[in-house]
Amino acid sequence: MTSPTASPRSSERERAYRAVLARDVRFDGRLFVGVRTTGVFCRPICRARTPRLENVDFYASAAAAQEAGFRPCLLCRPESSPDVAAWRGSSATVSRALVLIGEGALDDSSVESLASRLGMGERQLRRLFDKHLGTSPVAVAQSRRVLFAKKLVHETALSMTEIAHASGFGSVRRFNEAFALAMGRAPTSLRRAGGKSAKAARGTTLTLGYVPPLEWSQFVAFFRARALPGVEHVDETGYTRTIAFGDQIGTIHVAPAPGKHALALTVRFPDVTRLPTIVARVRRMFDLDADVAAIGRVLRRDPALRARLRARPGLRVPGAWDPFESAIRAILGQQVSVARAGQLAGVIIERWGAPVVTDHAALTRVFPSATVLADVLPETRLGMPGARVKALATLAREAATNGALFSPSTSIEDARSTLRGLSGIGSWTEEYVALRALRDPDGFPASDVGILRALEVNGERPTAEDVAERAEAWRPFRAYAAQHLWWE
Repeated sequence: MTSPTASPRSSERERAYRAVLARDVRFDGRLFVGVRTTGVFCRPICRARTPRLENVDFYASAAAAQEAGFRPCLLCRPESSPDVAAWRGSSATVSRALVLIGEGALDDSSVESLASRLGMGERQLRRLFDKHLGTSPVAVAQSRRVLFAKKLVHETALSMTEIAHASGFGSVRRFNEAFALAMGRAPTSLRRAGGKSAKAARGTTLTLGYVPPLEWSQFVAFFRARALPGVEHVDETGYTRTIAFGDQIGTIHVAPAPGKHALALTVRFPDVTRLPTIVARVRRMFDLDADVAAIGRVLRRDPALRARLRARPGLRVPGAWDPFESAIRAILGQQVSVARAGQLAGVIIERWGAPVVTDHAALTRVFPSATVLADVLPETRLGMPGARVKALATLAREAATNGALFSPSTSIEDARSTLRGLSGIGSWTEEYVALRALRDPDGFPASDVGILRALEVNGERPTAEDVAERAEAWRPFRAYAAQHLWWE
């Protein structure tokens, strides 16, 4: 909704109320309902009896509803709703800010510092948050901490101390105070209701919601074909990989959550404070916050895409756990097959990826860091053209010295500009890295052979220039058009 602190105009109120009456899943994550008679706020899909229109207010974000004094519903659990507000379809700057907040940017810092990282003033950032989310950055940060804590209480067996730290609270006392203020009860009361008491033997599992449809088979096919040897593994049970933050190593496993519009993420990592970052990365990796309805409205105007959208409306843009890793993989894939690029990646991992011990036989390495590759690549041979090895080394050196290259604090435009200036990064590589690593919904490699082949008419293949011109009508969702054209 566009009006954050009060109900929207009459026609918008009625449209929002119809969505609530229908329990329309398409509005989950983009609309929250504050019920004045109970003091709680709900998702539009809540199974509770629908209140009368005159007794509700509508909010654009959970944080706005909480700031207005409403407590989250214990039945529909707003903390489990899709984070559509964080998607780049609304405001790229707000989306970048939300990623940084989700990773703790305001836990020990100020809004002024956050604004500076985003290249703007504090007042401008506050105005953008008010416009798109109906509340302030500080309120969003506080709401996310509390709602993430509530999710951990409901879904995991972590101790209250671990939950406090994982949620970004500096102490258990601060956690208990903030939780009681937002929920009207102590966190332990929810744990008793949920029946969680013992430690999970095989990691911490959380559900990550999305607005359907989502084509899980797309992710299986994509990641299986490109799985990094020793680092990633894909089978019928889901997607598994090693992860690293500094010297700490762990694993994640992602699979559909039975009976839910959600994926189940199982994390095995020694530092619980990394949980918010891990969750945020996985959400981006599986494109869980994409607004599939908005994407479809734009793309189905083109006859070549209309039938593909009907067949697979849930296609999304597979992302990457680590943008640097994905960019290296993109350079390896220049003018060679997907299989050959995987073999070359395996050589790099075997030579310079640190060995690890996990409970999964296929996971034996972590992908080497930019610092490691910047040191070794200039003096090595990898069975590929020297120009491509030079491009790998140049990218590694840039990523090692420019920590902001793949950071959410850097705009897509600035990151693209940096990539264009690197030796060996042509148009195809820039666009591919943009759509997969930078999460640009408009990234589009018009010269890609697969895209040209998909747009053939009577055996006549269009030129890259023809495709680029036609794709102007697909903005700002050309990355999603590419997925449909690539899918066989």
